[in-house]
Amino acid sequence: MDQPLLAIFAIAVIAGLLASVAILRASRRPKESPFAAATEGSKRCPNCGLGNMSTDATCASCGTALPG
Repeated sequence: MDQPLLAIFAIAVIAGLLASVAILRASRRPKESPFAAATEGSKRCPNCGLGNMSTDATCASCGTALPG
């Protein structure tokens, strides 16, 4: 192989590795939903903050009594 072709190949390999690292780092970030979560008809637990159904008497997560 001649020198210019080897240099181009090396640059392409480095660019591919950098792109792969960038893609992997971007995929690890938590993504927020663009849609709002519906909270109508739910009760928020005063202890842990979990949203429970309006018919629940206790929190599904921690068991604390829900208001109302």
